[in-house]
Amino acid sequence: MLAYVLMPVGFVLVIKGADLFVNAASALARRLGISDLVIGLTVVAFGTSLPELAVNATASVQGDAGITIGNIIGSNIANILLILGISGLVFPLAVTKGTTWKEIPLSLLAAILVGILANDRFIDQGPASVLTRIDGLVFLCFFAIFLYYSVTIARRVEGIESNLPQEATSLRRTSLLMGVGFVALIAGSKWVVDGAVKLALALGVTETAVGLTIVAVGTSLPELATSVMAAYRKNPDIAVGNVVGSNIFNIFFILGASALIRPIPFAPRTNIDIGVLLVASSLLFLWMFTGRRRMLDRWEAAVFLALYLGYLVAIAIWLK
Repeated sequence: MLAYVLMPVGFVLVIKGADLFVNAASALARRLGISDLVIGLTVVAFGTSLPELAVNATASVQGDAGITIGNIIGSNIANILLILGISGLVFPLAVTKGTTWKEIPLSLLAAILVGILANDRFIDQGPASVLTRIDGLVFLCFFAIFLYYSVTIARRVEGIESNLPQEATSLRRTSLLMGVGFVALIAGSKWVVDGAVKLALALGVTETAVGLTIVAVGTSLPELATSVMAAYRKNPDIAVGNVVGSNIFNIFFILGASALIRPIPFAPRTNIDIGVLLVASSLLFLWMFTGRRRMLDRWEAAVFLALYLGYLVAIAIWLK
């Protein structure tokens, strides 16, 4: 009963925490002379991906493979179709040249790599498909390359106007705001997910369905709140960088760490969800060249939302 009561409180904490965190991250970016894009790709993306990390670490230790793989794939699908869909409706999202040609393709590569490494049974004709510890190390190596790349572009990105607040903020105050926002994000997400999972199990929903939908969307609430708030404040670098960076973090770091803790059995049925993620990632890249170049327009964001609703309906039908 308490979990259901804490759910709405969790939503409030996530939204307020995201507001504090985005403001503090923006202030930190200006203070250190770092671009909003890099902050979105690293600090914000890592902070908002911690709910996925916590859920996956627990699920890996307990051997709940459906939650482990479903949470990551479902979160990445929700990040693109749901979060960018809503954010793009709030305000059309301008995307830098580097994001178009480097970060978005890297997130697409991450999805392709999951599909390849998780399908040993079909590729090597083995007895079962498993994400092994070696696969986890491969993911973590790609993550290290991504971090190195992020550090090398830690400079002002030309061509995008900054919408950061102009007033100076002390490092102590910035750190405090980031800490408060971060704690609110994590606590709020946990309360929302706990209540949602209990509700889903009470209704008899399968573990895979819980991982792909309720847990995935629940752990993506920080990304949702952060990106929508950034879009509302007309700060597209953080709105897009947060989502793309989070998708890269989720696969290369979180799924890699999860596989390192315990090998993850992979159900062939999950290939359908990976296919949905590949389509979503490909569309995001393709739409950088339609309409206004390097811009996610409102009609494209609306298509993302329609696709996500269709995906949820399909899950409800297939995984009863």
